Amino acid sequence: MFKPQIKVPATYMRGGTSKGVFFNLTDLPKPAQVAGEARDNLLLRVIGSPDPYGKQTDGMGGATSSTSKTVILAKSTQADHDVDYLFGQVAIDKAFVDFSGNCGNLTAAVGAFAISNGLVDNSRIPNNGIAVVRVWQANIKKSILVHVPITDGEVQETGDFELDGVTFPAAEVKLEFIDPADGDGALFPTGNVVDALEVPGVGTFAATMINAGIPTIFVNAADIGYNGTELQDDINSDAAALEKLETIRAYGAVKMGLINTIDEAQARQHTPKVAFVAAPQDYIASSGKQINANDIDLLVRAMSMGKLHHAMMGTAAVAIGTAAAVQGTLVNLAAGGGAISEVNFGHPSGTLKVGAEATKVQGEWQVTKASMSRSARVLMEGVVRVPQ
Repeated sequence: MFKPQIKVPATYMRGGTSKGVFFNLTDLPKPAQVAGEARDNLLLRVIGSPDPYGKQTDGMGGATSSTSKTVILAKSTQADHDVDYLFGQVAIDKAFVDFSGNCGNLTAAVGAFAISNGLVDNSRIPNNGIAVVRVWQANIKKSILVHVPITDGEVQETGDFELDGVTFPAAEVKLEFIDPADGDGALFPTGNVVDALEVPGVGTFAATMINAGIPTIFVNAADIGYNGTELQDDINSDAAALEKLETIRAYGAVKMGLINTIDEAQARQHTPKVAFVAAPQDYIASSGKQINANDIDLLVRAMSMGKLHHAMMGTAAVAIGTAAAVQGTLVNLAAGGGAISEVNFGHPSGTLKVGAEATKVQGEWQVTKASMSRSARVLMEGVVRVPQ
């Protein structure tokens, strides 16, 4: 006898250049309200993974790293915060939910969901203006401020803010990542702003390995055979390129102390990220838009879950802004070097501006804040059905 499907209240939201299924913790079935196998199984089945066809046809996932995402929100257990935000990156072809990092793009939707679902105290929501939602990012134990526009007591979703990688304009949502160095680790886990990264079969080249927003390994595009203007098809249709970039990621993860052996990288697909940088050049973005070298500070291309990202992960953008603010990193040098507090970088879909405040304290670089703007909106709300 086959049991009927269960209904779980859920909201399908776009945040930045990502989208995912959002849940209020208390709406989940009791066994899934705590971390463990029941929760993982629920999230996998909601999204439609693991799918050997790589399509996620029998679930809510969109068969890309940007659309295979889940979020669980709850009233905050932390002092001076409104909401706890747990992010789960769902593998597409494996039975695996990665909780090792944040999703910066979906952070833009967290504030709106929290307000609309009663997770923020009414006293903190103006009738008209900006509600500042204090988010505790539970994956990396960090604070994020999400500035949500409010009109007549409701979240304002529509507007004229344009974000490259998203087709339609919407209301601007400003994000501030407070003390963005990831987790408990140092901003630069190796103690250096640039290291020589030795990758067997690939070579030895300069790398900046940073824990900010999300652990990220930056390399120079030219050192690994690229020019920094690549679009998705240039990388994602090349199996040898994907293998090379994954190998770099694995060896960088070991050097950063995130894993002990190369083999462990398979079970930690979401972090670290690998990105390659270059000085500004003219290029045509994936939308056909002309990007002029004079309008940008540098080029960045980033890998997510084994593929070149169609735009830029929000957390990686935090890493870019942070690394740009620290003199001598590969990101800082690609942007022209010196003191930098904001960069406008070119990615496959267009451009993105990100800022950061960096200071040197007793010889160690510290970043107090990174900021950027995204947008978000509800796509659908109701219940998601899940076979038991």
